[in-house]
Amino acid sequence: MGTVLTHTLLAKGHCVTVVDIQWFGNYLAEHKNLKVIKEDIRNVNNIPMEGIDAVIHLANIANDPCGELNSKLVWEVNVLATMLLVERAIRHKVKQFIFASSGSVYGVKDKPEVTEDLSLVPISDYNKTKMISERVLISYRDKILVQCLRPATVCGYSPRMRLDLSVNMLTIQALANGRITVLGGKQVRPNIHIKDMIAVYLYLLKAGDKIEGVYNAGFENISILDIAKKIVRQVPAEIIISESNDPRSYRLCSKKLLATGFKQKYSVDDAIKELVDEFRAGNLKNEDRWYNIRTMKKLKL
Repeated sequence: MGTVLTHTLLAKGHCVTVVDIQWFGNYLAEHKNLKVIKEDIRNVNNIPMEGIDAVIHLANIANDPCGELNSKLVWEVNVLATMLLVERAIRHKVKQFIFASSGSVYGVKDKPEVTEDLSLVPISDYNKTKMISERVLISYRDKILVQCLRPATVCGYSPRMRLDLSVNMLTIQALANGRITVLGGKQVRPNIHIKDMIAVYLYLLKAGDKIEGVYNAGFENISILDIAKKIVRQVPAEIIISESNDPRSYRLCSKKLLATGFKQKYSVDDAIKELVDEFRAGNLKNEDRWYNIRTMKKLKL
């Protein structure tokens, strides 16, 4: 997300400072308006805030498996560092703080439309840290503009790829192996194309204090099996269905965001096509570095 977002911000003429520990590398080319700082966000005093108008906070230990590797780490990075970061932003008179939360904060809901006013029942450490971070940030809303996004699962291509996300993972299976393994298949996952996700961040950045609070960001709730069927329409592959002991389904409703004037432009089908094109052009391979959990295990985090 950060790589594509940074490229887009630079293309629109913004001056961008990126702070990243770079466990997963750096895929940003040099640019006159770009400053890249290799740093752990827990070292908050090393993060420059002077002259900054807005913070887009994406840095976290992402997804349930990575969170389970080291519970202490996920709470320090996702919650404590977030609190210290917003306090530092306030001290330096930063106007706007946009936070990447997660649609997983709702836990498992059986309602067809999971809206922002439903209760939060997070299951994993990762889910819980996102919920607590939201509450911490909202407690500062009288001192700084706070906008919290609860994204669906992102799909589509990035130079810093992730293949541990449902659409991306199943597509690379089809491309690399000629078969897709579906566990269960009835489980529903919400999805958002990476270009639409970037557009949401830009939309909030431009809107400023006209939009505040918490917003879902996800436009297609699709079962795992139906995702696989979408993929095989573009990539000839065998679908192998196995039993699963994980019946959890997640849905997301983004009517609140759409009511502000935001418009979705891209789909899961578009994301699959992107991945197919990049794979066939030789720009995408099924490599360990594109799986967060594999990288973190190698780093012994």
